Amino acid sequence: MEEIILTNMCLVYDNDNKRALFLLRTKSDWPGLTLPGGHIEEKEDLLDAVKREVYEETGLNISHPELVGVYSWTNFGPHRRDLTLLYRTSNYEGEINSSSEGKVIWLTMDEIKKYPLSNDFSVLTDILFQGLSFRPNI
Repeated sequence: MEEIILTNMCLVYDNDNKRALFLLRTKSDWPGLTLPGGHIEEKEDLLDAVKREVYEETGLNISHPELVGVYSWTNFGPHRRDLTLLYRTSNYEGEINSSSEGKVIWLTMDEIKKYPLSNDFSVLTDILFQGLSFRPNI
C-alpha cells in the first residue's frame, strides 16, 4: 500500500513589478531556491493549509490562492508518494520575514539565475507561471 503525503506550494507574485517571492532553503532535504509551502496537517482545510504555510515561511497573509496544478514525487522512498497542490496569488499583505526554512526574497525573473535551484524547480515554475505575463527563463 502506498502512503500519500499531501503538501502545497504557492507562488506569491507582484504582477506590476514582474517579480515573485521565493524561499532560499537551507535544509538538506530540499535545498536551493523554491516556493513557500509545506505539509498539510491531518484534517486541515486545503486553503487554510496553504495560507498557514505561506505565513509561517514568509510572514505574509495571502488571500484568494488559485489552484493551478498538481505535482507528485515518488523519490522519497518505496511505498511513498508526495502529492503537491500548486497555488498562486497576487493578493497578499504584510512584510516579509525569513524563517528557519530559509531566506525569503523577492526576485525578478532574471535574478533567479543567480541562485542554486531546488529539485524540479523548472517543472514547478512552468506550471505556476503558465498564463502570467512574465515567467522565468531557466
